Amino acid sequence: MSQGKPLQVENPNGDLQPQYKIRRDFPVDNKKYCYTLSTEERRRYLVRATFLYGTSANEDPYPKFLLYLDATKWATVAVQDASKVYVKEMIIRAPSDSIDVCLCCAITGSPFISTLELRRLNLSMYATDFEDGFYLKVAARVNFGAASKEAVRYPDNPYDRIWNSDLEKRPNYLIGVAPGTERINTTRNINVNTREYPPVKVMQTAVVGTKGVLSYRLNLEDFPANARALAYFAEIESLGANETRKFKMAEPYMPDYSNAVVNIGEDANGSYTLYEPSYMNVTLDFVLSFSFRKTTDSNRGPLLNAIEISKYVQIGSKTYEQDVNVLDVLRTMSAESVQTSEGDPCVPAPWKWVTCSSNIPPRITKVKLSGKNMQGEIPSGLENMDALTELWLDGNSLTGSIPDMSRLINIKIVHLENNKLSGPLASYFGRLPSLQELYVQNNSLSGKIPPALLAGNVTFKYVSTLSNYCPNYLPDDSLRISNKPSSSYTIVRGGHLMDEGVAIFIPLYEIEEAMDSFSKKIGKGSFGPVYYGRMKDGKEVAVKTMADSTSHGTKQFVTEVALLSRMHHRNLVPLIGCCEEANQRMLVYEYMPHGTLRDHIHDSGKHKHLDWLARLHIAEDAAKGLEYLHTGCNPSIIHRDVKTSNILLDVHMRAKVSDFGLSRQAEEDLTHISNVARGTVGYLDPEYYANQQLTENSDVYSFGVVLLELISGRKPVSTENYGPEWNIVHWARSLIRKGDVISIIDPTLTESVKIESVWRVAEVAIQCVEKNGYSRPRMQEIITAIQYAIKIEKGKKVISRESISTICTQNTTNELSRHREP
Repeated sequence: MSQGKPLQVENPNGDLQPQYKIRRDFPVDNKKYCYTLSTEERRRYLVRATFLYGTSANEDPYPKFLLYLDATKWATVAVQDASKVYVKEMIIRAPSDSIDVCLCCAITGSPFISTLELRRLNLSMYATDFEDGFYLKVAARVNFGAASKEAVRYPDNPYDRIWNSDLEKRPNYLIGVAPGTERINTTRNINVNTREYPPVKVMQTAVVGTKGVLSYRLNLEDFPANARALAYFAEIESLGANETRKFKMAEPYMPDYSNAVVNIGEDANGSYTLYEPSYMNVTLDFVLSFSFRKTTDSNRGPLLNAIEISKYVQIGSKTYEQDVNVLDVLRTMSAESVQTSEGDPCVPAPWKWVTCSSNIPPRITKVKLSGKNMQGEIPSGLENMDALTELWLDGNSLTGSIPDMSRLINIKIVHLENNKLSGPLASYFGRLPSLQELYVQNNSLSGKIPPALLAGNVTFKYVSTLSNYCPNYLPDDSLRISNKPSSSYTIVRGGHLMDEGVAIFIPLYEIEEAMDSFSKKIGKGSFGPVYYGRMKDGKEVAVKTMADSTSHGTKQFVTEVALLSRMHHRNLVPLIGCCEEANQRMLVYEYMPHGTLRDHIHDSGKHKHLDWLARLHIAEDAAKGLEYLHTGCNPSIIHRDVKTSNILLDVHMRAKVSDFGLSRQAEEDLTHISNVARGTVGYLDPEYYANQQLTENSDVYSFGVVLLELISGRKPVSTENYGPEWNIVHWARSLIRKGDVISIIDPTLTESVKIESVWRVAEVAIQCVEKNGYSRPRMQEIITAIQYAIKIEKGKKVISRESISTICTQNTTNELSRHREP
C-alpha cells in the first residue's frame, strides 16, 4: 500500500501485541483505498480485518467509516473505545483470482486499519446452498466452558479462527445464564474430523445445565437478518450405563429444528466425538435469546461446547466486466496517477476519472483522461462500452486509427483532438443517434468527411488538422449493397469510406495485376477458388472468385458483400473490397498467412504444430467471432458453415472466422423453412437437417465439432477412425460419458497437459452437440468455459500424462461422492 501513512499506536491499557503497534491512516476524501489479495477462484477463505485506534495526540472525533470487500459492503467500522481491537470477519468463496478490501467514505475521523488477513479454508468448510449470491459475515464464535478469558486461535486452531471465551466480559454478551449452569472439561482427545473442523481445545470444554436448562442472551451486530448458525456438541463426560443426555432447542422456537431431539452419543456415534448440526438459513433478531432444555426421559442436562453464527451478506454487483476490461487497458497507457486507481471502478466510490451509472451492474458513462500523457492505440474493446455518453482522450500521444464506435448508441461527446491518430473517420459517426459533439483536430486523419457531420446537427471540429480531408470530394468508386433481404442488389455510386452495407470497389485490372493473372491458388471458398495476391501498396490479399454464375451463386456473392460490409470485428476476416466487372465477381480479403485451422490439425507435417494452449486461444478467438455474429449484429447473423477450414490464422496465429457465403440474417429464418439444409457433412446440426429451421444453435453444434477436433486431432467424419460410430460426435460422446477423456486427446500433444483444462473444453463441446438445440450453451457461455480452461492451463501445476489416469480415477470417485452427499 503506497497511500496513506503509518502511525505509531499507544494503548492506554498496557502493552500491545506487535501487529497492533502501527496502524495505517488514510486521507479524508471521496476516494477509496484498497488492498488487493490474491485468491484461487471458487476456493473458500476467511478474510479478517482488525482495527485498534489507541491514543491520539489530538482530540479528533473517533473514526467511523465503511469497509468493503469488492463491491460488497462488509461493515461500518465505528470506534467507541480507543483501546479495543475491533474485528471484522467474512467467509467467502473467491469470485475470481483476487479480491479487493477497501476503506472509504469517512463519516467522522480518518479511515485506518491495523491488520488484514486471508486464511485459506479446507474444501468442506462453510459450504452453503447460497454461496453463489451471499458471503457469510461472522457475528459470533463462542467457546463455552473456556479455561480462561483468552481466545483460542492458531496454533490450537490450524485455520486461525478466533474462538472467543465465554468468560469475556462485555456489555450484552452471554447474559441471562440459567441457574445450575456448570463448566466441565477433559484432557482426552476429541474426534473433530467433520465438515467444519473446530479445534480440539475448544471441544474439550463445555457448559452443562445441571438443572435441565442452558440459556444465554447476546446481541448480534447488524441483525435482524438471515443467518447460518452452527452448534457444536461433544460428550466429554462419562455417562453411566443407565444415563442419557437428551435435549431440544427451546429458544428461538423454529419447528424444523426445535422438535428435533439431540442425543450426542447417538448422533456422534459415541463419546468424545463431535456432532455439529447446522441451521442453514434461520432468521435471528438483534437480541438473540437461545436455550436448550432436557427431555422428560433424560436424566442428564443439556451440554454445549461452542456456537458460530454468521449473517448472510448479499454479494454486491461489480462494474460491468467489459467496461472494466477497457478501463484496465486505458490506465496502463498512462504514466501518471491514473495507474493508482484501485478496486472496482464504481463501487463503493468511483475512480477519479470515471463517472458511473446507478444500474445493477454499474456501467461506465464517462471517461475523462485529457492530458494524462497516454501512449499507444485506443483499445478496440471500447465498442462494448455501450452505456458511454462522454469520452475525453484529448491532449495525449495516442496513435493508430480510431477504433469502431458504431455500437456506442448513447455517446454524446467525443474528444480525440491533439493526438497522433491516423486513418479515416468512419461514416457511422454521422449516424450515431445521440452524438452532439465530435472533436478530432490536430491529428493525422485522412480520407473523406462523412457528409452527415457537415450538416450542422453535430458540433464538429476538424479543420485545423484534417489536411487530407476534402469535404466536397465524392469520388465515383464505391459499391453499395442494399441491406434489405432481396434476391437482387443495388449499385449506388458515391461516398468514399466503408459504410454499413458498403464495400470499396476495386477495378478488375488492379485485382488481376495483384494476383499475377491467377497464378497462385491457395484454397476454395463456398462459391469458388481463392487466389493469393499483392496489391500495389504491398498489402497481401486473398481473392475469392465466383465460379457459380447461377442465381444461387449470385445470391451468395450479394450475401457475403452485404453482411461483411457492415461487420467489423477482430475475429472476423476483414473484407477489403469487391469487384463486379466483365462478368467477373470477386471479393478481396486480408490475407491470412498461416492458412486454415484444418491445415494445422490434419496436415501438421506441413504446418506449425499447435500445442494445447495455442488451440485454446484459437478456440477463444473463433468463439468470439461467432458470438459477435449472434449478439453484436442487429439483426443477428447465422454463419451456417462453421468448420476448421473456415477458421483462418493470421501472422500472430490469432483466429478469424471466414466464408459467409451461406450466412443468413437470423430474422429471415426465425420462421423460415428451407427446402435444403446447407452446410458441411460432419458439422451439420442434425436438428437443422431434420426440420430445416435455422437458429444460432446450429452454429453452436458445428463449433462443438470444431472443439472436438481441437482436442482429438481427428477429422469429423471417418469410418477408418470411428468404425460403426462413423463420426467424431458419437465417438467422443461415448468416451466422455464414461469418464474417459484420455482416449480422445490428440497423441501429438506429447508434452505434459493439464487434464482439468481438457476436461473443461470436452464438457462444453459435448454440451454444444446435444441433440436438442435448446440444451446447447450460448456462445458467451462457451467463451467463458474456454477462458476458464486457459486459466487452468496457465495457472496450475502441470500434470504429466503418466499421472493423468490416476487423477481421472480420483476425479470420478470424488464426483460420485459429491453427488451422494445430502
